[in-house]
Amino acid sequence: MELIGFLIFFPFIIALALAFVKNNVVRKAVTYISAVIVAGEAIAFAVNFLVSGKTVQYLYDTEVIDIIMLIGEIFMMIMIIVLSAKYKKLYVAALSVIQTAAIVWLEFSGYMKEYELHHIYADRLTVIMVLMIGVIGSMICIYAAGYMRDYHHHHKEFTDRRKFFFSMLFVFLGSMFGLVFSSNMIWIYFFWEITSVSSFLLIGYTRTEEAVNNSFRALWMNLLGGVGFAAAIIFSVIKLNIINLADLLTCESGTVIIPIMLLAFAGLTKSAQLPFSRWLMGAMVAPTPTSALLHSATMVKAGVYLLIRLAPGMRGTSAGMTVAIVGGFTFFVASIRAIIHSDGKKILAYSTVSNLGLITACAGVGTDETVWAGVFLMIFHSVSKSLLFQSVGAVENTIGSRDIEDMHGLIKRYPRLAIVITVGIAGMFLAPFGMLISKWAALKAFVDAHNAILVLLLAFGSATTMFYWTKWLLKILAWSEKTVKQKNMTSSGQWVSLIGHALIMVVLVFIYPLISKTFMQPMLNSLYGYEVNQVLQPTDMIIMAFMVIAIFVVPFVAYLISKHSKSVTTTAYMSGINRDNGRRFIDSFGQEKTTYLANWYLIDIFGPNKFLKPATLIAMAGLIIGMIITIGGAL
Repeated sequence: MELIGFLIFFPFIIALALAFVKNNVVRKAVTYISAVIVAGEAIAFAVNFLVSGKTVQYLYDTEVIDIIMLIGEIFMMIMIIVLSAKYKKLYVAALSVIQTAAIVWLEFSGYMKEYELHHIYADRLTVIMVLMIGVIGSMICIYAAGYMRDYHHHHKEFTDRRKFFFSMLFVFLGSMFGLVFSSNMIWIYFFWEITSVSSFLLIGYTRTEEAVNNSFRALWMNLLGGVGFAAAIIFSVIKLNIINLADLLTCESGTVIIPIMLLAFAGLTKSAQLPFSRWLMGAMVAPTPTSALLHSATMVKAGVYLLIRLAPGMRGTSAGMTVAIVGGFTFFVASIRAIIHSDGKKILAYSTVSNLGLITACAGVGTDETVWAGVFLMIFHSVSKSLLFQSVGAVENTIGSRDIEDMHGLIKRYPRLAIVITVGIAGMFLAPFGMLISKWAALKAFVDAHNAILVLLLAFGSATTMFYWTKWLLKILAWSEKTVKQKNMTSSGQWVSLIGHALIMVVLVFIYPLISKTFMQPMLNSLYGYEVNQVLQPTDMIIMAFMVIAIFVVPFVAYLISKHSKSVTTTAYMSGINRDNGRRFIDSFGQEKTTYLANWYLIDIFGPNKFLKPATLIAMAGLIIGMIITIGGAL
C-alpha cells in the first residue's frame, strides 16, 4: 500500500513544488531526481507484485479523501468556468457544470450507501499501466528538461512558463497513477477529469489564438465524455447498487449494458476516436513533450485502458459491436489521413489515432485473444510513439523543421538521431517488433469472430500504414553525394530519454514471449474468470525467432554482397540537358531546373473536404445509432 500511495501522491507533491521553482538549474535537478524516483518506484511495485503474485485490494475508510476529491472537482469546475468566460467559450463551462453538479448531487442525494468496497485495486493490467506511466512518463519528463530550454531559445516570441509546464507534467503522472489504481468509479472519474483539465492547460501553453482554440476543443470533447461517465455512475448507483467498476462485469441485470455503453462512450472521446479525433490533432500545437505524454503514457491511454477493462462486458453485445466498428473505422480513416501529411508531428498524431482505433476495436470485440492483442498494441505503441515524438522534437530543434521532406539524408547528416527515429518507425510496422505481431493476432481474432468488416478495415488500414511509414523511413535513409555529417546539438538529457526508449524498444522484442506468459495469460485468466487458451503458440515462437535472426543476418549478408560487387553509377535523364552530374538540367524552354526527390501525398484524392468530413459524419451517425440501439434495447 505504501508504494501505491507514494506513486499517486508523490507526483502531485513534486508538481506543487515545481510550480514555485523559478531557477532553471534547480528545476532541472528536481525534475531529473523526481523522474528517476517515480520510475524506480513503479519498477519496485511491479517486482513486488510479481513476487507476491496476488491481486491487490484495499478496504478502508475514505471519508476524508472523498471530501477532498469533491472539493477538487468543484475547484476544477470553477477554473473551467472562469477560463471559459475569459475566452468566451461558455458551452465548455456548461458541460463542466452539468457533470460536476450531477456528481455532487449524487454524493448528497442519499443514494450513496456505505458500500463495502476496495477503493484501491491492482492486477496485472494495472502493473502494465504503472510501468508505462512510471517509466515512459518519467523519461519524457527528463527529455523535457533539455527540450524546453532549446524550445524557448528558438521561440522567444512565447512567454517562458516552464515552471507551470513541468508542474503539469507531474500532475499528469499522478492523475494517471490514481486512475489505474482506483476501482471506485467516482475515484476513477475524479482522476479522469484531472487528465482532461491538465491536457487542456498544456495544449494552451503558448497562449496563441490557435493554441487556445485547440485547447478548448480538447476540453469540450473530453468533458462530453465526462458527462457520459457521470451518467454511467449515477445509473449504476441508483439502478444497480454498483459503484465498483469490476462489479459491472459480474452484474446479471440486462440494464448493466447501459452504464457500460456510457463508459465506453467516455473512453472513445478520451482516446480520440472518430468523431472526436480533432482534439488530439489540435494538441500538436503544444511543445513536443506534451505530445509525447498525451500520445504514449497518459491521456489517450486512459481511454483504451477503460475500454479494455470493459471488454469482457462488451463481448457479443450491441455496445461491443458499436465500439469495435467505430474503432476499426477510425483505424482505417486515420491511416489514410496520415498519407497526405509531411509534417512529422501530424503523421505521428494520425498514427496514434489509427492505432488507438485498432486497440478500441480489439476491446469492442471483447474476446481474450483480441484483448491480448490490444494490450500488446498499447505497450509497443507507448514506447515507440514516445520515442518518435521526442526524436521529431530533437530534429526540429536541430534543423529548424519537422517536415519529413527536410529529413532527407538524416542518416548521414545526423546519424544518431536517424538511428533512434529508425528504431521508432521500425517498431511501428516492421518485424520482429510487437506492433506487427499484435496486428497479426488481432487479424486472426477478427477472422475467428467472423467479423468481415473489421478484417477488411484492418487489412486496408495496415496497407496504408506501411505506405506512410515507408515514405518517411526511406527519406531518412536516402542521401546525395553532397550530404555531409553535421554537428548534433541535442542535449545530454534528451539523449538519456531517446537512447533509453530505443533500448526498451529492442529489449521488448526479446522478452515478448516472457511478457505474454508472465503478465498477459494470468491477466486474461483474472479478467475473464476462467483459464483462457494460450494466444502465443509454439509455432509463433519459432516464427518470431526466425524474424529476430533474419533482422540481423539479412542486412549483414546484403552488406557483404554489396561490398564486393562492382557497380556503375549513372545519372538520371531528366528530359533535358544534364548539368552538375544530374543534379540540375536545362529543360525544353532553356530554363535551368534543380532536381529533387519528394514523396507522393495523394492530397487530391484524400484531401480534408473529400475524405475527413464525410468519414466524421459516418462515424458520428454510427455511434449515435449504436448508442440508441444499445440503451433503447436495454430500457
